[in-house]
Amino acid sequence: MRPVRTAARAMLASIFVFDGIRALARPEERAEAVRPFTDRVTPMLERTDPRLPTDPVTLVRAKAAADVLAGLALATGRFTRLSAAVLAVGLIPHTATDKGDRDHLLRNLGLLGGLLLAAADTEGRPGLRYRTTHAVDRSQRSVRRAVRTAKREARIAAAAAATARRLPG
Repeated sequence: MRPVRTAARAMLASIFVFDGIRALARPEERAEAVRPFTDRVTPMLERTDPRLPTDPVTLVRAKAAADVLAGLALATGRFTRLSAAVLAVGLIPHTATDKGDRDHLLRNLGLLGGLLLAAADTEGRPGLRYRTTHAVDRSQRSVRRAVRTAKREARIAAAAAATARRLPG
C-alpha cells in the first residue's frame, strides 16, 4: 500500500505546487480576484495584529508560498498530515473566491476531500490517541509489576531476617 500512498500524495500535491509557483510568479493576477475576500478579512487581520500584511498581493504570495512548501512536503512524504491540513485550510478561501463555474467548484471539493483523507491517514499505524492510551496502560502495568516485585522481595528479605535472628551466633 505504501507505493500507492506515495503516488497518490504526489499527484494530489502537484496541483498545489504548480499553482503556487504560478501565483508566486504573477501574484497580481490572483490578487485582483481575491480583493473582495481580502477587503472583508482585512479588518479582522488588523484587529488580530496590526503587523500582519493586508495587501492582497502579499496575502496571495504568502498563500502561494505556503502551498508550495506544504505541497512539496506532502509529495515527499514529510509531515504529510500537517501539510495536507495546511493545504485544506488554504483551499477553503481559494474555493470561496474562485469565480469559476461548477466544474471548478467540484474540482476544489474533490481536492478538499483528498486532502482531508490525507490529513486523517495514519498509514496503517495506530493514531496518537491509541498510542497514548496504550502507553499509559503499559506504564501502569509496569508500575504494578514493580510494586509486586518490591513486595515479594520485601517478604523474602523479612523472612531472611527472621531466619537470621533464629540462627545461633
